[in-house]
Amino acid sequence: MTDRPHYWQGTFVDDEEAARRLADLPAIAARALAEPLPAELVLNACRHLADALRTPDGPVRARLLTHLTDGGTAPQEAAAVLAEIAAAIDRPALERKLRRELGTPHPERLGRPDARETVFEAWAPVGLLVHIAPGNAAAVAPLSVVEGLLTGNLNVLKTSSADTALAQHLLAELAAADPGGALARRIVALRFPSARTDWLRLMCAPADAVAVWGGEDAVRSVAGLVPAGCRLVEWGHRISFAYLTRDAWSDGAALDALAADVCRFEQQACSSPQVVYLDTEDEKEAFAFAERFAAHLAAASAALPRPELEPAEHAEITTTELVARLEEHLGLTRVIAAEDGSWRILADTRPALAASPLNRSVWVKPLPRTSVMSVLRPMRRYLQTAAIGGSRADVARLAQAVIAAGVLRVTPVGGMLDSYQGEPHDGVYALQRYSRRVAVRTGPDFATTACLDDLAGPAAVPPAPTGPLLDKAGVQEQLRTLAPDHAHLFFRSGGSTGAPALSVFTNTDYDTQMRAAADGLLAAGFDPARDRAANLFYCGGMYGSFISFFSILERLNAGQLPIAAGPDHAATAEALVTYGATTVFGMPSYLWQLFHAEGDALRAYGGIRKVFYGGEHFTAEQRRVLTEEFGVEVIRSAAYGSTDLGPLGYQCTHAEGSVHHVLTGLHTLEILDPQADRPVPVGQPGRLVFTSRTRAGQRLERYQIGDLGRSVEGVCPCGSHTPRIELLGRYGDVVRVGTYFLNVRRFIAVAAEELGYRGELQLLLDGGDDRERVTVRLDARYAPDGPVARAAFLAAIPELASAADEGLLACTVETVPSAAFERTPTSGKLRTVIDRRQGAV
Repeated sequence: MTDRPHYWQGTFVDDEEAARRLADLPAIAARALAEPLPAELVLNACRHLADALRTPDGPVRARLLTHLTDGGTAPQEAAAVLAEIAAAIDRPALERKLRRELGTPHPERLGRPDARETVFEAWAPVGLLVHIAPGNAAAVAPLSVVEGLLTGNLNVLKTSSADTALAQHLLAELAAADPGGALARRIVALRFPSARTDWLRLMCAPADAVAVWGGEDAVRSVAGLVPAGCRLVEWGHRISFAYLTRDAWSDGAALDALAADVCRFEQQACSSPQVVYLDTEDEKEAFAFAERFAAHLAAASAALPRPELEPAEHAEITTTELVARLEEHLGLTRVIAAEDGSWRILADTRPALAASPLNRSVWVKPLPRTSVMSVLRPMRRYLQTAAIGGSRADVARLAQAVIAAGVLRVTPVGGMLDSYQGEPHDGVYALQRYSRRVAVRTGPDFATTACLDDLAGPAAVPPAPTGPLLDKAGVQEQLRTLAPDHAHLFFRSGGSTGAPALSVFTNTDYDTQMRAAADGLLAAGFDPARDRAANLFYCGGMYGSFISFFSILERLNAGQLPIAAGPDHAATAEALVTYGATTVFGMPSYLWQLFHAEGDALRAYGGIRKVFYGGEHFTAEQRRVLTEEFGVEVIRSAAYGSTDLGPLGYQCTHAEGSVHHVLTGLHTLEILDPQADRPVPVGQPGRLVFTSRTRAGQRLERYQIGDLGRSVEGVCPCGSHTPRIELLGRYGDVVRVGTYFLNVRRFIAVAAEELGYRGELQLLLDGGDDRERVTVRLDARYAPDGPVARAAFLAAIPELASAADEGLLACTVETVPSAAFERTPTSGKLRTVIDRRQGAV
């Protein structure tokens, strides 16, 4: 495509078309920026491109390698460039960058930084962002555009006509990973010489920010084209140095590491050492060090191929070395160089910072630590990295000194060119430079709104992946190969539906999930500014509910009493009353026991206004009692979730029954036919299958968690466009007995509606020689006589009656004390179905 070198919003165009579109750039920018660009779309596309770049024989990688090698890049170097880009744009790396620089993986969403206030803040794009890329770093141009996309900008990139077409074609591949075209509409990548000032002027005139790489002359020439009020982001040339104390310059290993830094990348990086400072005033020590360091530099240089120098580079080296040799006669310098000219050391008695001619050329100068500020501060605009060698105390003190003088990075000797994910560049975070911090202040009507965007329209959610479904056994299998850096926090399930299983999270995963659940709790009507919460979930045994809600309430900046569920109901009630709890969190079965056992004290207190529950459900009769007898005003699900996936949904103040909004910021949901792996029609019941998009280490894709549900159509009365589902129970709620399918939820409903029953209910299934047995266990405190209850169940549940009439099963009702109900030992959750038949799991 040499005749169409420019990529413009999804299409490659020639010079004539690019010039025409540049003239219309202000109107193009207005149209593009009117459409928000969620960071989620960028993250998803980058992950797909990163995977493609790592596929050895993949077509995307092959095409991009060709653009590099055809431009003169050696195959090995070309592969290294693509590997560098793949690592930088992989989703975990970009999520970490977003969290570190902007505080959240969804910076564009207007959320509440303090849940006690109805103030919403977000990071908005600066608008039209121009990138003027350097010609000596192939990865810089596309990665700068990715940063611009993460912050929602319209990006106009200029690369040199002497560069390869990698940037244009890599960005085209990135845009192709977004089928909706939103990324393509935010990318313009032009390739032309800087002498074409008319194009530069057209690019910069409507810009809101211009990012420019290069030396002072390059920055100065662009600054003259930038309009007033436009943000100029300078990524200029910098100088770096090493600083060694006496202990360090006597350490052979330290000198080997320093020599390696000098030779890496031929000192072309801004973080390469151009000067070695010694903590001394003695000029003779500097000369002696240079002699000793020469052997280490020679060894490091010999291990690397000698580069071919451009004439200008060769001339600069020759001139610098010649001047230094002339000054030897004045006692100012000493030059030590390889016979073949592959490296050189320029020892100088004068401490002033000086740029080296690069290509394995390094100055050695004395600089006592007492003079660091006076010598280095005048050059503060140019300082970048200092590698400090010395004792721990030396490193601490000297780091303070060089940073005060203007240095931006301090590293160990031998690590000057190394970096870490999320590291600031030249003293700033790029994403903040490419963004604006915006705020919307609202009133009390928004108290239950966690994110203003949800009222404006549905959030962008990537489509569910294709491939096989994942079950709990598959999740456990993934844990066998989980890398240690992805295993920070271990939880075990309550075991209510089988043997307890392990779930593992990174601390970042956990934090993201807890913040999402906290937003859901706001929507459910929890008020962190006024409600005082008692956390009464079960704790211990690696069970996560208590810890999770402690974290959720902490992130809401709410007052809480971390009491935890326990057998001493009197002590718990006393704490609720003494410390003025207005809200309780816990399992319905435990909370029901507490309110029954300490009914007199809690009725007299009358201060519990809100009940948020999890893991189970309150019956209609239990809700009536809590409302009418105890004065509870709100009874709502605290969250819908699972131990493996974390929080999945939340209720709002308009939610009824088991209806929940889906946490689409964390997961993509599919609802599949109960008998086949295909989507069900909208509103029809099916299996809930989740894909988690925010988990490091594990890919929990198309995970069927064992729940049934259906989608709820339309916009919720609360105003949120977030999709809703109605939970219809677990697979285990439906059991086959005597050739009939029985649903435990139907028994619970009949008990409440026909018998006015307000207690817990448990089904026990037993085998027999002639027929199976179904026992309905009821709480003796609230249950009618067994025969009366049995008659009600048989009358209201036709399947039960038919099986009994046909002699396929025997049905009995037993009334027992509350303590007789079987519960999971970890969570205290009621086991609604206990299958004791031979072969049952």
